[in-house]
Amino acid sequence: MDVSRIRALRGPNLWSRNTAIEAVVSCLPQERAMAQLDGFEARLRALFPAIGTLHPEGSDSDISLAHVLQSAALALQAQAGCQVTFSRTAATVDPGVYQVIVEYTEEAVGRQAFDHAQALIEAALHGGSFDGAAAVAQLRELDEDERLGPSTGAIVDAAVARGIPYRRLTQGSLVQFGWGSKQRRIQAAELDSTSAVAESIAQDKDLTKRLLHAAGVPVPLGRPVESMDEAWAVALEVGLPVVVKPQDGNQGKGVTVNITERAQLDDAYRVAEEYGTVMVERFLPGHDFRLLVVGDHLVAAARREPPQVLGDAIHTVRELVDLVNLDPRRGEGHATSLTKIRLDDIAVARLATQGLTPDSIPAKGQRVVLRNNANLSTGGTATDVTDDVHPDLAARAVAAAQMIGLHICGVDLVCESVLHPIEEQGGGIVEVNAAPGLRMHLAPSYGKPRNVGQAMINEVFAPGQDGRIPVVAVTGTNGKTTTARLLAHLFSAQGLRVGMTNTDGVYVNGRQIDSGDCSGPRSARNVLLHPEVDAAVFETARGGILREGLGFDRCQVAVVTNIGEGDHLGLNYISTVEDLAVLKRVIVQNVAPDGYAVLNAADPIVAAMAPACTGKIIFFAADRHHPVMATHRAQGHRSVYVDGDSIVAAEGSWRETIHLRDVPITRNGKIGFQVENVMAAVAGAWGVGLSWQTIRRGLSGFVNDSDNAPGRFNLMDYKGATIIADYGHNPDAMRALVAAVDALPGKRRSVVISGAGDRRDEDIRAQTVILGAAFGEVIALLREGLQGASRTRHVEEIYGEFKAIDAALERLTPGDLCLVLVDQVEEALAHLAQRCREA
Repeated sequence: MDVSRIRALRGPNLWSRNTAIEAVVSCLPQERAMAQLDGFEARLRALFPAIGTLHPEGSDSDISLAHVLQSAALALQAQAGCQVTFSRTAATVDPGVYQVIVEYTEEAVGRQAFDHAQALIEAALHGGSFDGAAAVAQLRELDEDERLGPSTGAIVDAAVARGIPYRRLTQGSLVQFGWGSKQRRIQAAELDSTSAVAESIAQDKDLTKRLLHAAGVPVPLGRPVESMDEAWAVALEVGLPVVVKPQDGNQGKGVTVNITERAQLDDAYRVAEEYGTVMVERFLPGHDFRLLVVGDHLVAAARREPPQVLGDAIHTVRELVDLVNLDPRRGEGHATSLTKIRLDDIAVARLATQGLTPDSIPAKGQRVVLRNNANLSTGGTATDVTDDVHPDLAARAVAAAQMIGLHICGVDLVCESVLHPIEEQGGGIVEVNAAPGLRMHLAPSYGKPRNVGQAMINEVFAPGQDGRIPVVAVTGTNGKTTTARLLAHLFSAQGLRVGMTNTDGVYVNGRQIDSGDCSGPRSARNVLLHPEVDAAVFETARGGILREGLGFDRCQVAVVTNIGEGDHLGLNYISTVEDLAVLKRVIVQNVAPDGYAVLNAADPIVAAMAPACTGKIIFFAADRHHPVMATHRAQGHRSVYVDGDSIVAAEGSWRETIHLRDVPITRNGKIGFQVENVMAAVAGAWGVGLSWQTIRRGLSGFVNDSDNAPGRFNLMDYKGATIIADYGHNPDAMRALVAAVDALPGKRRSVVISGAGDRRDEDIRAQTVILGAAFGEVIALLREGLQGASRTRHVEEIYGEFKAIDAALERLTPGDLCLVLVDQVEEALAHLAQRCREA
């Protein structure tokens, strides 16, 4: 078994809407039927019993090792706790070669699972060893490292529930929600609208206290100190017991509470000064509460308890800690709802104050505290008390957050109870925290979980907003670039800043920011990242879908112009037009429920995509009497067609008419393929909801020159002759070009042919046949000359596209028409423009 070309599909793709790893797997004849491998399945299940049922999808055919690889890679991830369910193995046209697709939630985990699955199969084939438990443990650890933490994950989950798209910008917790000009960003539980000044204030505990005191919020007395002696002096000044902590700290690091003696204070000072300037403040008796404020609301509250164990008169403190840490909710770091208790030097020192050591056996029922602070990050627990918070106390928490300037704020409060106002019980706010951890509210040790992620998303996006901008995806064999450019022009006519990708580059608000073939998912994602984009139009080529999937989760409108043999077939086992249709149907399958698929009714392969759309359909075709059009229109659905000298948009009994004379790109309707492109663009703009006034204005202002649509039927004048430059490069495009050229006047007609080298032989032959029929006299003369090439010197062979163009131009006279099929689009157009200027 040979595994090659492993790639990550990072968006909706040919196989599913899920992210997935796709691999090409070649199996030897004996590896195409597992039953022929003596004892293989028994060895496989002995090595990894969790592999589950092995069967090929949708048939009773033999189970190959590729199918085993699929099942093993999926099962390994599932055992590691990944939420994966989709996998598939598809046989290709090559005997013994399969495509294996397995869903992943984290790409690194999916790739590693494939590696482990291959190792498992090799071990089962050759009687080797495979440590399934170790493999699963490694995947679980990798998943915890890669996936979002619980706080950021909760916010992302809330966004997904509201249909808000998101994208991780780093391997950490920096996440973008929404697209283009509607995007917002968070980092952990901190909003992009929160200023760095507010965050800096929150980190300075002394400044925070002074500001809160100025706002009338109760805070404990105290101040920063620079030595142990000064610390003791402040402790006596504010009154024992005291708290010693870093002035700039978080997660309870370096904090020691309830200090009553000088020796304790000196030890606490040494711990705190490792984190910076030290603060001493009055210790407030009572419980430790965390109040979570989002915007101007208190959304959750929890009572925190320090890490502790309960004696049973049998086990030592060390053993009790180990038993508590067996709780599956406890893990390392912040990936789990609770953190394991650490029996470190701080814990040993805390035990000493209780007359205990790690090897002491506490009495039954004795409460043994292992730390002074109650942070979850040091092993503490939390009990939800949200429903108990007194309104006055909640108001003080909100006032504290707003005084500092934090949109999301964790307010640390010490008092006896949250049932009463702070002043009545002598409590106080001891800290405010930017980017607070949410674990204690999402999954408290005791009490009701709170969906605080939803509150944060509601703070970022008002109800009814989903952070999306209009996105139109365009695909097909021919016309997709012109259709995409037309749609972008119509959006601009609406006053929107448009991001567009196509085979010529990436454009934002009329400015080209990248060049080359940018019709893939990476360019689309870059446009959606751009803050100056109000609407996006993506030419969506088959190569990008195959390599990586779509660059977006769904689109408002999907346009499919046509499907023909002109596209590269044979790429990634797309060998027939039907295969190609299944691939390009991906954009139709990912239309928003309230969106539209714009489909060419005259192309039966395209029209057949309609059932795959989760939204509605707009059919377009020149012939309104086409059966698909007539049926669709009779059902009251939207359609776009040609009636005489006009394009008509119809829905039920309603009609909207656009005269072709007002659409320059069609040359009064004479250029048939441009009429098709305009119908597709009109339907797409209608699906997005642009006004008809805007559509008319936009169409009348779109000129098909080398700036607006380079290489797309660009007309030029050369000494009274007409030159048409086009990038037509497949049989369907040639037929459309010939029909358009026939509709234009020309005293004498000629053609310059440039053939792209990456086309199939049959495509090049088909192009030559079509052009030969249209420019018969020219082709006949060429054939005649070539037949005698070995006997005469009258045949001139021209190597180089520009030399051929120059030779053709020299032969032109006023009234002639010359079709130039350009290969190097930008260079050839620039060369033609220069020659026309010189003329």
